[in-house]
Amino acid sequence: MLKRVARRAGLMADRLTGKQFVHFLHVSKGGGSAVKDALEGRLRTRTSRIFLHPHKTTLSDVPVGEKVFTFLRDPVTRFVSGFHSRLRQGRPKYNTPWTPDEERAFARFPTPNALALALSADDAETRVAAEQAMRTIGHVRQSYASWLGDEAQMTARLDDILFIGRQETLNADFERLRTLLGLPADVALAQVHRTPDEFDRHLDPEARENLRAWYADDYRMLELCARHADRINYRVPAEKAGA
Repeated sequence: MLKRVARRAGLMADRLTGKQFVHFLHVSKGGGSAVKDALEGRLRTRTSRIFLHPHKTTLSDVPVGEKVFTFLRDPVTRFVSGFHSRLRQGRPKYNTPWTPDEERAFARFPTPNALALALSADDAETRVAAEQAMRTIGHVRQSYASWLGDEAQMTARLDDILFIGRQETLNADFERLRTLLGLPADVALAQVHRTPDEFDRHLDPEARENLRAWYADDYRMLELCARHADRINYRVPAEKAGA
């Protein structure tokens, strides 16, 4: 009870002193764990009150008028990372056993390439099994709409989006975020949770094309970010900017 009262008093004081309330949406496999580790214990700055949320928190959970930041990545590499994360059941950082559906999926499709290729298999039963796996493997099954809503919903909240970074440029983008939040220079990223080198990341060209089609809505979301890059402090990746 005392902790709740103290927390409410602290939030009221933050509002009265004009701090912007800023919420971190933790999109899975986007570098968010490293960002959260860096920000833990540094949730109040001269200008901002920062809230770190679990994966389940979405843009629609954040009050209109309060700010949001998050990190995204290319959906194909996110698929590979998510596949391997669940293949090893989150270890070594976590230990989350497979669901029965995941166990069946990994028994049939032991690599990201095998699953992605099966999406265009000639055999209908194989395609159906692959689609089922894509819809049931943790991380793999979640689209950016899981956190940001569809394009219309995200567009309606553009004024509330303070910053969207990219996993591919995590260190540089975190420095930009640190400035936006008014964090001191000693706030730095912790070690990123990476897929061990021995895991097979290979994807055939057909597998990549299948994944780009499967995650078409996510690519449209990234295009939306690019169209409003200045408004939401989003840096368009070099390959998209023509560099």
